Amino acid sequence: MDRSPALTIVADDPRSAAASELLAFHLAEMAHWSPPEQVHALPAEGLRAPDVAFFTAWRDDALAGCGALRELSPDHGELKSMRVAPEHLRTGVGEAMLVHLLDEARRRGLARVSLETGRPAPFLPARRLYEKHGFAECPPFGDYAATDFSLCMTRCL
Repeated sequence: MDRSPALTIVADDPRSAAASELLAFHLAEMAHWSPPEQVHALPAEGLRAPDVAFFTAWRDDALAGCGALRELSPDHGELKSMRVAPEHLRTGVGEAMLVHLLDEARRRGLARVSLETGRPAPFLPARRLYEKHGFAECPPFGDYAATDFSLCMTRCL
């Protein structure tokens, strides 16, 4: 039985101290595992754009993860900056954030949500989570290009 404290997900400012630290870790990990031209993660300023809603997940006073929803059009959204803090991996934070972002997309009236991730092994846990929640591979969308590294996924709501 999981006895970890309840998770709270809130709208947040990506420039806050805790969020900035997790986003810096996220960007460093993306730079480590991705070719330089394939790093599509947004810095904190990009996550403050008017078309982006940024959220953080908390267990007590500890930042457990983050994620964002970007509105690409009135009916299409994109998941951005999904990241679980290392000490909270495999505790359900990623799945809770994904469910929250999908609920937010529905609340905003979006009909479809898409994402871009990597194909190599380090990205496999994320891809499995997305597949579990109905995402399937799709052609590139927005400014993404078809590459051997990049994988685009989408799901209808």
